[in-house]
Amino acid sequence: MTSNSTFNQETGASEVAKVYSDAVRDKTVVIVGVSPQSLGESTAMALASQSPGLLVLASRTTLKMSAVASKIKAQHPDVRLETVEVDLASLASVREAADRISEVVDDKIDILINNAAVVMQTHAYTKEGLEMQFGTNHIGLFLLTNLLMPKLIRAAEKSPSKGTTRIVNLTSAGHIISPVRFSDYNFTKRPEDIPEQERPMSRPGVSFDPPPGKTYVPFVAYGQSKTANILMSVSLSEKLAQEGVRSIATHPGSIWTDLSRDLDEEHQNLVSKTGSFWKTLDQGSATTLVAALDPKLSEDTSVIYLSDCQVAEPAAHAKDPIAAERLWKLSEEIVGQVFAYGDKSRL
Repeated sequence: MTSNSTFNQETGASEVAKVYSDAVRDKTVVIVGVSPQSLGESTAMALASQSPGLLVLASRTTLKMSAVASKIKAQHPDVRLETVEVDLASLASVREAADRISEVVDDKIDILINNAAVVMQTHAYTKEGLEMQFGTNHIGLFLLTNLLMPKLIRAAEKSPSKGTTRIVNLTSAGHIISPVRFSDYNFTKRPEDIPEQERPMSRPGVSFDPPPGKTYVPFVAYGQSKTANILMSVSLSEKLAQEGVRSIATHPGSIWTDLSRDLDEEHQNLVSKTGSFWKTLDQGSATTLVAALDPKLSEDTSVIYLSDCQVAEPAAHAKDPIAAERLWKLSEEIVGQVFAYGDKSRL
């Protein structure tokens, strides 16, 4: 249960930020994934209105970030603002960005919002050869988050209230389509050639199987990456509970954003049929800010998923602690680095 039962699908991020202004004021906030007409921009604008100590925007395209930064400065000239370029499809770029963010934030990060994502129509790959949506939407953010963890733990140590240091991972209701395909996360096999528990959702009249001779279905790959976002929050909250760091995954709802830029008309038509209530960008960012700011969410460490500004239940495969730990270990193997918490000497 969140602290405000009146918040719902129509609530806007600007309203949430005002209600929880004390949780924003003087805080250092990092938002990953910011461009014009995006959830990242809406989130940043709402936070900027409540006098954060430092707002760091991290995204792939400097020109787009600069446009958002200029808009923030025009409306909130006193806000301290930094921008950092990061390509989540390149682990080298992620490491460089983590170093740069660590420099500009000085001592701590109070809130990290992992808003960045891609939606692909074709079977594309990251610099390291990972399926693009899994590699960008999960692996890149997994590495960035863990490289920034010393700053987050430092914020938790300095905070008078345990659990107010937050990591918010934006996911999607589309996570129900697919669990993580541990045996085939790059989509080189057909569904019948992977374990049954890793196959995509099946419903009467709805098939997420690839065409004959093919192995890739874009929405299944997207669903896998969004399941991974929730499982990452499960792991982070479990591993960092004693440190006072909380992680919550959020479903923003149905919103038309620049995220669909790589989809053709056919796939955009499919997306248009998935929502019964289409939100504005301000409404779409509201759940993220509830997850980041609501003080009541510090108390219940079992909360890992929000939708429409309230606590919700993800699919069973997205909250399984065994799958979460398995994904954590797989992610460490992929990035070539082990992250252990509770032992300060390893940070």
